[in-house]
Amino acid sequence: MSEVEARFSVLRQSAPPDAVAAIERLVTDGSDRALNRINVLDFAARHGLKEGDAIAGFLHASRHGLFDISWNLLCPGCGGVLDANATLKTVHREQYACGLCATSYEPTLDEMVDVTFTVNPRVRRIAAHDPHSLPIWEYSRQMYWSSGIEVPEGEAFEAVIQQATLDSVELPAGEKIILSLQLPAQFVIVFEPVTHAAHFLDVKGEPTRERQELGVVFNKVRAPTGTTQMRPGPLRLTLENRTGARVLPAVFVAADALHGMLSKRKRFLTEEWPAVRDRIDRLGLDPASLLDRESA
Repeated sequence: MSEVEARFSVLRQSAPPDAVAAIERLVTDGSDRALNRINVLDFAARHGLKEGDAIAGFLHASRHGLFDISWNLLCPGCGGVLDANATLKTVHREQYACGLCATSYEPTLDEMVDVTFTVNPRVRRIAAHDPHSLPIWEYSRQMYWSSGIEVPEGEAFEAVIQQATLDSVELPAGEKIILSLQLPAQFVIVFEPVTHAAHFLDVKGEPTRERQELGVVFNKVRAPTGTTQMRPGPLRLTLENRTGARVLPAVFVAADALHGMLSKRKRFLTEEWPAVRDRIDRLGLDPASLLDRESA
């Protein structure tokens, strides 16, 4: 019996059988995306499980080293992950800023802290274990909009991206690129999900044929979101990456396509969810060792 099989054998003795069976099928047959930052309430609905049973199954699976817990700070505005923490103790900042929304939020356990589960790499290696290898839109949907947004699948997602963006690029560390864009008479956002940097373009007034110029630099310092007024027409946009890692900037049009996707919010599991406390108490689990378990 392999180490993974042995851990599942222990899990079958401690967690609801329907939940264990669904988790085993997920680990064996699920896509890489499905095994990253799992929204347990969504998982329960998709597999016809009682929410309490699904929660208990993943809590036990985490305790037995099959999954890792992540405490994610979700932006109340756009649903993006502002920060990911291996333990609840590391959620300590007084405020978390969202560049896309240009707003800062005070973290509240029952509104912003999302408890998710990702398969442990010793159980199954998935692409999200090396997030900087993910293609730009897989990074956006798995690492930024991961568990709190009902992101469409397949061609529907591609259609949203086509409507919502003017351009996007994967920009390696230390490199620079120039994009030639045609600005519409709408609000435009240059947003980068790795550094959470954003720059707003307030595009209005009479259209122009003269080429406008703008430069945006990505670095390790989270500078305040800035706004530049521009006119509809051609733009030469220079993007420079001064970080030590790849960045993934995209030029979004803040219109119906983007707003429509971000409005489709999911229910998510928080530390204050009654079923979490109920299961911990009834199953005799130790909250200190379980809920603040370091990620393996």
